[in-house]
Amino acid sequence: MGNPSIDIEQFKRRLQVLLAGWKNGSFACDAVCALVGSSEDVLYSKSTALQTWLFGYELTDTLTVFGPSFFTVLASKKKLSFLQPLEAVDIVKVKLVLRSKEDNSANFNDVFTQVKESRTGKTLGIMAKDKFGGEFVPEWQKAIAGSGLETMDVSAHVALLMAPKDAAELQIMRKSSQISADVFSKFFKAEVLKIVDREKRVKHSALAGSIEKALHENKQLLGNVDPNEVEVCYSPIIQSGGDYSLKFSVVSDEKTLKYDTILCLMGARYRSYCSNVVRTMMVQPSEEQQENYKMLLEAEELLQKELKDGAKLCDVYNNTLSFLASKKKILAERVTKTMGFATGIEFKEASLSISAKSQAVAKAGMVFNLAIGLTELSSDDDNYALFIGDTVLVKSGDPAELLTNSKKAVKNVAIFLETEKEDANGDEKEDLSLVDNSTVLENRTRQDMTAEEKRKSRQRELGDQLNETARRRLLDKDDPSANQRSSKSAAVAYRHSSLLPRDADVQDLRIFVDTKHEAIILPVCGQSAVFHISMLKNCSKAEHGDFSYLRLNFFCPGNTVGRAEGAAFPDPSATFVKELVFKASNVRNPSTQTIPATNLSTAFRLIKEAQKRFKTREAERKEMEGVIAQADLVISQNRNVPRLKDLYVKPSLGSGQHRTQGILQAHVNGFRYQPYKGSHVDILYNNIKHAIFQPSKGEMIVLLHLHLKHAILIQKKKYLDIQFYAEVGETVTDLGRRQNMHDRDDLEAEQAERDLRHRIEMAFKNFIDKVQQFSNIEFDTTFRDLGFHGVPQRSSVLLQPTTYCLVHLVEAPVTVITLSEVELFHFERVSFQMKNFDAVVVFKEYKRKVFMINSIPMQSLDSIKEWLTTSDIKYTEGIQSLNWSKIMKTISDDPAGFFEGGGWSFLDPDDSDEGGDEDSDDEEEYAPSGSDDDVSEESSDENYSDEESESDEEEELDSDESAGKDWSDLEEEAIADDKEADFDNDVEQRPLKRKISSSGGSAAKRRR
Repeated sequence: MGNPSIDIEQFKRRLQVLLAGWKNGSFACDAVCALVGSSEDVLYSKSTALQTWLFGYELTDTLTVFGPSFFTVLASKKKLSFLQPLEAVDIVKVKLVLRSKEDNSANFNDVFTQVKESRTGKTLGIMAKDKFGGEFVPEWQKAIAGSGLETMDVSAHVALLMAPKDAAELQIMRKSSQISADVFSKFFKAEVLKIVDREKRVKHSALAGSIEKALHENKQLLGNVDPNEVEVCYSPIIQSGGDYSLKFSVVSDEKTLKYDTILCLMGARYRSYCSNVVRTMMVQPSEEQQENYKMLLEAEELLQKELKDGAKLCDVYNNTLSFLASKKKILAERVTKTMGFATGIEFKEASLSISAKSQAVAKAGMVFNLAIGLTELSSDDDNYALFIGDTVLVKSGDPAELLTNSKKAVKNVAIFLETEKEDANGDEKEDLSLVDNSTVLENRTRQDMTAEEKRKSRQRELGDQLNETARRRLLDKDDPSANQRSSKSAAVAYRHSSLLPRDADVQDLRIFVDTKHEAIILPVCGQSAVFHISMLKNCSKAEHGDFSYLRLNFFCPGNTVGRAEGAAFPDPSATFVKELVFKASNVRNPSTQTIPATNLSTAFRLIKEAQKRFKTREAERKEMEGVIAQADLVISQNRNVPRLKDLYVKPSLGSGQHRTQGILQAHVNGFRYQPYKGSHVDILYNNIKHAIFQPSKGEMIVLLHLHLKHAILIQKKKYLDIQFYAEVGETVTDLGRRQNMHDRDDLEAEQAERDLRHRIEMAFKNFIDKVQQFSNIEFDTTFRDLGFHGVPQRSSVLLQPTTYCLVHLVEAPVTVITLSEVELFHFERVSFQMKNFDAVVVFKEYKRKVFMINSIPMQSLDSIKEWLTTSDIKYTEGIQSLNWSKIMKTISDDPAGFFEGGGWSFLDPDDSDEGGDEDSDDEEEYAPSGSDDDVSEESSDENYSDEESESDEEEELDSDESAGKDWSDLEEEAIADDKEADFDNDVEQRPLKRKISSSGGSAAKRRR
């Protein structure tokens, strides 16, 4: 990860929080000291937490002493070099002292002098519960005893100041919480189901060990998180068999897992920040057990609602206890003595526990581990306990936000065994024989569902959810497209009649072009009529004989193909002028000095110039649509600002196609790319929609891609996608040079390229880690293993999913599809006879044009379906290509009728086959030859009469002509008839339903 460095801006912000402890009365002492020893047995301590919070790292054998006006660190030479940037801090006087390996008496005396000069100089705050080993710790304790200073424990006060998390901490906490939730949902839950299903004998300790192993080795659980930065908060705790202890200090024993009530306590620690999740899984729970569990869930939900900014923790506890007592008095007697505690760098902060006696107050930004349980419960003479817990964030005014989003309803954690009748009397007996697959686990049927069946089942659920949410969104006016109507008003030449020009041409009823107001004043029926230049479609001038003609064509409803008529014609029912022709003589009248047609020539020239200026201005306006004026970039004063050197940028900032290199820097509120030559480009964090990191695997570049919310201007052009990249190898290979696999130079070159790749990728990752620590930017990573080839725009490329997008970033133009904006995927031309198929991406904003991905290999279909299902995105498939512009227009015009007719289910062939019981047999029998439902209504009567006459003719042929023809002759005749029939013109698609041509059906009949 490169050399570690300290974040000065973060240090200054957090130091000010500590110094405020003297201003608000949190500290009654004159100074505070924190000493971290060298003992490896200490996992959590207040001094370690304080160091990590301030410096970002744990520094062993280091003494930190600070007061209202000073900050002193006593450490080794290597650690002082790391802390050297602190000397630039001007908030307090920072002093770095080299620790001696033999005698530190002089150094300690200097520290005590600073303490005695601070405020009253009598009391030193210490972390009384910290127990470290090493030679440095007793030396310091002995020095304190002889200093004459009084000591007091300030652990609780320091914890209270550190408890509210800033933006950087919350981002880490969210990731840590997601890891904990994923470990339970995606690993532990599946393991328990597998154990119960196969009747395995597994010890509690072994199952706990498998959780810890998965947390370190299973990359699918961690996503784009570095496994080296993840560890367990405590050894996972597994309990079952009636012996339960609802404490986080217990250890999983060596007993075998029982198939009854299974408790699981686990917590992940990411970048030193802890999260926790507690779940109870129940095998064949009784009705009473299920009811008690539901009440416990309601109690935890009440805890979340009560835990707000300003709430006393004792009130939160008592209100929840009263709720349980009102529901069932016995539960209030069996509930745990504490219902949670604050967490962060330390797993448990005892001074911020949710208990009956805690007088502490919750503050916005605090993160709590809720943990509420019921003990000593019994059902059918079996003892059991219930325990659930989650990590939540305290909000101001709103209920606490759930960070460990893992399902915990009864249906999600209960395992029910199938019962079946075994004797003639109908008595039901519980079947515990799991080996013969007679168990129903969650949604499993008697026979295990295949992956395809599970996928279809999930897709049916997504289809129902899709129709419901889309209907509600459109009918309740929540469609994003409804809020993006064109606000451009119709062009008006003159706001008032007093602004009309008084020129002689206007008075004499001649054509006049007002270039200032972009208006054309034309004589119509003895009156002057004003037309804005935007309403003119085209104009032309022609000469025939002695006359010149000026022809003006205007826009009107019905002839504006490709234009938004709603904005151009607010009242389409009004009377419009479509065309005007003016005629003038080319022969000069002896009584006049000018030729009459001169006015037409002048008007034609001015109209063309006005049209050109108007169109240019409109093109510039459209080009600027979506472009926003960014706020100013706040430059960081930290000399060690995160940066990446020697990066190229797309779009290029150089002239023509010349590439430019530069430095990318991360400042307080945005990025700045400074090329070595030329002007810089600033991108603010709040304008970044997606930040994507793509490693060099399979490519010759490593890149950071920024997809923006609003376009920015670069060299007078707007861009939504900015990319920074570095090359990691030669993009051109000399094929003429002889290659030898044992050539020493080639081997060294390959090794050098691998080293370069590794070095550049680590530099990128180090940069990303630093940016994520102090900003709200979350970098996504491409999953190359899930990628597939297709043609999204110009050429066939590799499209790769990320957590939030589907992207292609290497070749221009890039493709970035935000998955949260996608309504569904529809696969076209899906057939076993085809090598490729197409994918249509339909967006939730129905006014937005669908996105096509063409020529996807058929081998990728199953993997794409699996990816979409795991991403909770609905997909459908069909054999035909649909007219999506008409489909989307039909939906937008009548959304209520669309969803009343079944919504998007018309795309699903499975739904259409299940239309009705009474005619399902007929449809299946007649489908190969083209059903009557699949032909157009206009030709249904005609086809019916044709089929009657054809049937009569076929009966005659059976006895005469057909006897002399073999199958090959009949096949040739059918093919010839098919070519004459022009199938494509006979296919008619009803709205929202695919049709089969009637000619195809008759051809099939003739072949038979």
